[in-house]
Parts: sequence; structure tokens; C-alpha cells
Amino acid sequence: FVADLGKNTLLSFYKNKFIIAEDGVKGGPKNLYGAKGKDTIVKVPLGTLVYKNKKIVADVIKENHLYLVAKGGKGRRGNNKFKTSKNTAPRIAENGMPGEKYEANIVLKILSDVGLVGLPSCGKSTLINALSNAKAKVAEYEFTTLVPQLGLVKYYDYSYTIVDLPGLIKGASLGKGLGIQFLRHIERCKVVIHIVDFGSPDKDSIQSYETIQKELESYKLNLTQKPQLVVANKSDLA
Repeated sequence: FVADLGKNTLLSFYKNKFIIAEDGVKGGPKNLYGAKGKDTIVKVPLGTLVYKNKKIVADVIKENHLYLVAKGGKGRRGNNKFKTSKNTAPRIAENGMPGEKYEANIVLKILSDVGLVGLPSCGKSTLINALSNAKAKVAEYEFTTLVPQLGLVKYYDYSYTIVDLPGLIKGASLGKGLGIQFLRHIERCKVVIHIVDFGSPDKDSIQSYETIQKELESYKLNLTQKPQLVVANKSDLA
């Protein structure tokens, strides 16, 4: 596997669930060795984890680095290796060793410096669009953001990455809404920005804040221990 900075989802694996490497070539006459099969290189988002039997095989956290996920087969001895003074044309050879084959569990935990969390329609997408080069969809209905949106923030010579996660709801840590599949992306963020809607009359700001905090804590205790900034959004509308 190799990191591709242009990818931020694993959707390609839904269409192609099998990764099959090229076979090697059989040996030939005149003591010709069989050619090796070409390496199969799969591009994945930075932060991709590959599990085999619940153990991590690869954690794609570096750019321009190849991560070995499965070993290819190995050629064996051809008939020339069994030649003797009495048998100059042996008709025996060894079969090649098969490559590694297993069912992998591939998970994405996005690598980002800052993660945006909050209830649906709290203004996360608007904020990431204003701060970074991201072009997250903004609309007046809930769950506009369906997949994590990555952005790069530049300030003079300094830059950092920021990710907008789909809105969380009560019970997200148990899988409700877009739920647990996106909470895991917070694990690798250095800082969490919690956006709270302070401008909608039909929403209790304090309750909204407590709901998200509880979901973060229920998912993993250390998520609430990360440095956190609370943004009172839409307060000009209150």
C-alpha cells in the first residue's frame, strides 16, 4: 500500500473487494528462469490501517513509503537443478510457493491536526470552508456532510490540516446516525474544535455541548482529554 494525498475515503474497495497480484512466469528452455510477477501497489488515504486476524499489518502514516501488506510467492527449482551424470534430462521440477492470501479488514483513521465536531447543522462545513481550501457542501438541512472533508489551513509560512466530520447525534458512540464509523477519525487529531449552535432558538446550547462531550467520552475516554476549543457559532443570530 502507498499513501495517496488525493484520497480521503475507502470507497474504491466497495467496488473492488479483491486485490490479486500478477502471477510469475514459468521457467523456460536453456535454463531460463521464470520472470517475477510485478508488485501490485494500491493507493489508499493517509491514515489507512490494515488488519489481519485483528492484528495490525500496516499503518499508512508516511508519504512516499511502501507498506507490505501481503508477500508474493516464491519460485522453486526447475529440472536443471536435478540433473546428474546418470540423468542428464530429468523430468522433475518443484512447484512454486504460493503467495500470501487472507481476508483483510481495512480501516481509515484520518490523519489531521484539527478535528471539527458538533451536532448536525451547527456550522462545521461553513467554518472549514472559511478557514481552509476545503469545499465542503453547505445546505439548510441536516447531515449535509456524509464523508469527512479534509482541508489545509495556511497562515504565512505555517500550515496545518483540518477535518470536518459528519454531524454527531445522541447515541453516535453506539452507532446511531452516521455514528461510530466517523468518531474513530478523532483519535488521531491533535486538537478538537467543538462547534455549538448558539443562535437557533429551538436548540439548547448547553445540552448540545453536553451531548457531544458524552458521545466522545463514551466512544473513548481519551477523546475528551485532548486539547479542545469550543466555538459558539451563530451567536450573532441569538
